Amino acid sequence: MTKRGRGALQLAARKAETKKMVNAETELYAPVKTFLQAQGFNVAGEVHSCDLVAVRGDEVVVVELKRAFCLELIFQTIQRQVLTQTVYAAIEKPRKRGRKRWRNMLKLCRMLGVGLLTVELSKTAAQVHVALEPTLYKARIVKKKQTRLLTEFRGRSADFNIGGSTRRKIMTAYREQALRLASHLQKNGPSKPAALAQFCACARAGNILLQNWYGWFERVTRGVYALTAEGQKALLTYAAVVNSVPKRSKVS
Repeated sequence: MTKRGRGALQLAARKAETKKMVNAETELYAPVKTFLQAQGFNVAGEVHSCDLVAVRGDEVVVVELKRAFCLELIFQTIQRQVLTQTVYAAIEKPRKRGRKRWRNMLKLCRMLGVGLLTVELSKTAAQVHVALEPTLYKARIVKKKQTRLLTEFRGRSADFNIGGSTRRKIMTAYREQALRLASHLQKNGPSKPAALAQFCACARAGNILLQNWYGWFERVTRGVYALTAEGQKALLTYAAVVNSVPKRSKVS
């Protein structure tokens, strides 16, 4: 066979194996059914609202089919968990699989104890891949992150924010402490970090003044800080917060 002839055959083979797009979730049924039958399951479709039910002895498997991963699919799978602990979501294998989105999909399924199957269709065959087995999930607490969360929570003197807010500045413990320092400087004039730490009960006064994230402070001489014009404006902007922040009896 000539080189051109071999090339033509290879091209034809590639065309035959071209991936086929899933147009309806019903196209996923046959491949998943065949996949489970190969493992010894008896399979039936549309049993009590379940897209696919497979039974092998006492083992019961339920699979919900969707063209793509979506919230409705998740709702369906968790509803099926009253029937069996072995529930899968089955979708077409993503053509463009963003790494972050894919990881989040797997994490959500893992947290819910739901398995995930992906189906890849071609003109000649179909492949089913087990992306995730259904297992009971127990979240691992990241102690470092929890500590940061509690430190921030306990560092706030009151609840100045509304949950769910967007496009507005959050009153963090750091901002609140910076406002305490700014208020003291406005009332008492330039001061040293040690004095501010004591009078404002703020252990990290030195770091806040040095970092100066908001541009509220300036060093006027060595080891002495004063309030800037931006700091004056901030005290007016956050006047309600400044007036409601209680005086601290100890350094925090």
